[in-house]
Amino acid sequence: MEQLSNVQQSTTRQRTSGWLNGLIGVVIFSGSLPTTRLAVLEFDPVFLTVARASIAGLLALALLWLFRARRPAREQLLPLLVVALGVVVGFPLLTALALQYVTSAHSIVFVGLLPLATAVFGVLRGGERPRAAFWCFSILGSLLVVGYALAQGLSAAPLGDLLMLLAILVCGLGYAEGARLSRTLGGWQVICWALVLSLPVMLVLSGFCRPASFSGISSAAWICLGYVSLFSMLIGFVFWYRGLAQGGIAAVGQLQLLQPFFGLALAATLLHEQVSLGMLGVTVAVIFCVAGARRFSR
Repeated sequence: MEQLSNVQQSTTRQRTSGWLNGLIGVVIFSGSLPTTRLAVLEFDPVFLTVARASIAGLLALALLWLFRARRPAREQLLPLLVVALGVVVGFPLLTALALQYVTSAHSIVFVGLLPLATAVFGVLRGGERPRAAFWCFSILGSLLVVGYALAQGLSAAPLGDLLMLLAILVCGLGYAEGARLSRTLGGWQVICWALVLSLPVMLVLSGFCRPASFSGISSAAWICLGYVSLFSMLIGFVFWYRGLAQGGIAAVGQLQLLQPFFGLALAATLLHEQVSLGMLGVTVAVIFCVAGARRFSR
């Protein structure tokens, strides 16, 4: 009986640690869009993408060497490539391009679809058969986001909205593949190997895409580059994948629902962007739809 009680306590502590690590990861990710918005005011979006991946990749290489992490198996290389294309290249590049046309507060509404995109790709990759209610919530959430974008008028920034939707799709795929890999490869090792896998190309592109001069770059832009490189690209994923591994992908993954709220607060505080009641209302409605879809995903 005592041994059983100890096992239960250990399981409870592990799940609690998973929720805490996942929450830290979500808070870190919440600062990505506001800091990217500031960075693209002075850095080219392509250079920002390859530079942040290069910096994070070098740090990831050092971590893998320091902890003598085992190399991924051959069959894990293709999923790692999908993770790299989704969260190392695709999402950062597409959001950086989108934030040239829309505000970070506007883009955060689309982030409310990220848990749903992750769930959809998880369902497709895992071969599960969700109930009809799942698809009802999925379609309703998508219609809310599309309706919000159209309500702003076609002259608002249709290209920015399209880029954000594409960013959510590729990121959802990258999250789903990373979550599957974390079960066998390890939580933090997934993002580190994905970064190292893309490092040679990112370093070469950083050299080709670098500005002619860095003299006009402000300290704020450098700080933002440092944040998205160190925290958004590496440290946030260390906590995030560790949380998924400890607390369960389905359970801890729902913490992403808090990200739009954190992001809106940061956009209003750091960038003094206006967060309208309509924008907040759509975000809440999307979160409700995502929560319903996640509930009926099995």
